[in-house]
Amino acid sequence: FWHPQLQWSTEPGVARCVVGYSGGNEPDPTYQTIKDHTEAVLIEYNPDMISYEKILKLAKADYPYSPQKRQYRSGVFYLTEEQAKSAKEFVGKLSAKHSGERKLYVDIEPVTKFYRGEEYHQFFLEKQTSNRGLQMF
Repeated sequence: FWHPQLQWSTEPGVARCVVGYSGGNEPDPTYQTIKDHTEAVLIEYNPDMISYEKILKLAKADYPYSPQKRQYRSGVFYLTEEQAKSAKEFVGKLSAKHSGERKLYVDIEPVTKFYRGEEYHQFFLEKQTSNRGLQMF
């Protein structure tokens, strides 16, 4: 969830990105006790500046071609039926584009609850590179 947070947070129109956990039923997950949750990024954005579809496209490099452990699975957690429809259409088009290659594994589910991740995970990659005097490109 570190790479997508960094990628989305630099896009014009994205107001806030928070890493955390979602998609499970167990209360109060942490990185050490993630239980049945998935690492996730909560994105707040201005739809007049960036579309939901563009946000989905920015993540496509992170969509896996093999099944992942629940903690690391690729998923879209939607708030509205319109978002669900857009996500299903996007993943369907992406799958069709690569149909002769491998299957995409992307779960599309409604958001149940989002738990904010620990502070050391927030903008982790930026912290690591700034501590070493490197820049992210």
